[in-house]
Amino acid sequence: LFFIVFYVDSPICASHFDNIITLNYFHAMHSILAIDDEAVLLNFIQGILEHSGFSVVTAKDGLEGIKIFDKGKFDLVITDVIMPNADGCAVAAFVREKTGGSVPVIGISGTPWMLDEKIFDAVLAKPFSIDCLLSRVRSFCSRK
Repeated sequence: LFFIVFYVDSPICASHFDNIITLNYFHAMHSILAIDDEAVLLNFIQGILEHSGFSVVTAKDGLEGIKIFDKGKFDLVITDVIMPNADGCAVAAFVREKTGGSVPVIGISGTPWMLDEKIFDAVLAKPFSIDCLLSRVRSFCSRK
């Protein structure tokens, strides 16, 4: 989790926030479900995306994420892969079954080389940069 402190405290991050503010109007209608059992990382993702104008709902594990997804309407799901109760692969399978594959799922993992990339639309390797996160999210949301 050291990378979170590094990015949050870095001068680069401040300039990203200045640029993000001008883009808020573009993403205001996109709803994202973020799922991770690490609260610090989940809060980091939520903060960056909300500051960028996205609507973000969070879940602390895969099972909670599946329940929230089942009751809501989301344009994108970002999920950790290794979590208690239900892992990111189970989340991705549920999202695909429920939506017919119309909602993209981004997996985040410290061991991305161990994943079958067919399960996820994209995989972010931990640690990832703010730019990488926003680039992937914007790419998928611009298709909606």
